Amino acid sequence: MDFEWIAIALGDVAWISIAFVLGLLSKTFRLPPLVGFLAAGFVLNLHGIASGEMLHRLSDLGITLLLFIVGLKLNLRTFARPQVWAVTGLHMSITVVVFGVAIYALAYLGTPFLSDLDLSRALLIAFALSFSSTVFVVKVLEEKGEMASLHGRIAVGILIVQDLAAVVFIAISAEMQPTFWVLLLLLLIPLRPLLIFILQRVGHGELLVLYGFLLALGGAEVFELVGLKGDLGALLLGVLIANHKKASEMAKTMLGFKDLFLLGFFLSVGMSGHLTMEAVLLGAAITPFVFLKSALFFGLLTGFKLRGRTSLLASLNLTNYSEFGLIVTAVGVASGWIDSYWLIVIAVALSLSCAISAGLNVTAHQIYTRYSMLWKRLQRSERLADDRPLDIGGAAIAIIGMGRVGTGAYDNMHQQYGWAVVGVDIDPVKVRHQQSTGRNVLLGDPSDADFWDRVQEAHTLELVMLALPNLAANLAVLDELKASSFSGQVAATARFEDEIEPLKQAGASTVFNVYAEAGSGFAAHVASQAPAPAERKQPSQPSH
Repeated sequence: MDFEWIAIALGDVAWISIAFVLGLLSKTFRLPPLVGFLAAGFVLNLHGIASGEMLHRLSDLGITLLLFIVGLKLNLRTFARPQVWAVTGLHMSITVVVFGVAIYALAYLGTPFLSDLDLSRALLIAFALSFSSTVFVVKVLEEKGEMASLHGRIAVGILIVQDLAAVVFIAISAEMQPTFWVLLLLLLIPLRPLLIFILQRVGHGELLVLYGFLLALGGAEVFELVGLKGDLGALLLGVLIANHKKASEMAKTMLGFKDLFLLGFFLSVGMSGHLTMEAVLLGAAITPFVFLKSALFFGLLTGFKLRGRTSLLASLNLTNYSEFGLIVTAVGVASGWIDSYWLIVIAVALSLSCAISAGLNVTAHQIYTRYSMLWKRLQRSERLADDRPLDIGGAAIAIIGMGRVGTGAYDNMHQQYGWAVVGVDIDPVKVRHQQSTGRNVLLGDPSDADFWDRVQEAHTLELVMLALPNLAANLAVLDELKASSFSGQVAATARFEDEIEPLKQAGASTVFNVYAEAGSGFAAHVASQAPAPAERKQPSQPSH
């Protein structure tokens, strides 16, 4: 194997440094690092540096891993919901037609920078603009602890359907002729038990990561050998093991590697064409159309019986352009269908749209609370079973977040207060498991302003115990409690020392440091379960 590209990478410390500095600067302004990576490519472009072999190899590997991780997250039950597949299909169709016709009309009228576009090219550009960013949305949901919420699951489901549409486009555009040996790919299906068996045996460390790389790159290589697009093979191998309980762990473990290798893609995009003032202005002009995408998402989601709040939060997550749009554009450029100029235009639009979306998602719950009457007027009277406002049934103590800490807290409080205690969690799988054990646990989003308004109307809740997985999630609930004028006691958990003060300032009456108190809790547990050791004399100190 040729390791020359690694030597090239080690010599390009300047490129990595620029990407790191601008990525860190983006993070400082609460933007995804990919915005900084795109900017780094633009900076290198302005200095006349072209992308080389190393970046192309990193880019290809990043896209392969991205599609493999998309495969790992596929859940067929999610796609059975019309709020996912129907909304995605309608949204992409309407966006492509409306944006495509609008771009072509402007080109037909002789608008500068668009005059060379025919209808097919205009539709291709509109197709690229119809995607939302998987990387950005997943990152935002993870940071807010809302991946398992209904609006989070709907948004991720829509993103995956969009990504599948991009994969089909990439496979078709590759112009590769499948060989007769393509029929052997059917053997991958009976191989699934073997793949699962190995997955169960690799543990949780470096072997899990290595196995993920083997599946992703091996699947890509097998598909290339039979004349199919390799990225499609990576996706299929991910799908084959997607339903296993360790698939999500593998996806999380490989997420950092995927982001690292996608650095090559984002840098190469910025360096792929000549950055001109015209391209920047056109990218900036395209950016506001992202609000039309968002409004269309909101209208379709409410039309499919989702609450105004769920529809709004999912739509705000999707208010951006996508790295898959860049990939589609790059394929169009490589195939000679559109000029490389458009890759720069869409890269600029993507960067600006992510900046807008980041700001909207930081204030998403406040936007709903402030204009809640408007969003409620726009929703339908019918409700899905899992999107109805939560009712705690007169409970006096609510445990928010039923993970390991929340479950332990629930069991302890239930022993003392019985059915006056209720648990709340946003993960339906976790809630079903808790209910099967006899616990009084309800499915609901604790950052839902409508939920806390109903709690205040009932005047029964006296204590709220927050056991959510991260600081942002706890702070979001505290904000809603403050907005609803909750007068009871609020206890919260913290993982790190520097999280205690922000939680107290946000309204927590008391904060429990989970890690710092783990030792005393362990000792208390042992003392209650084990027999007391025999009393011994303290050893005498040696004389000097």
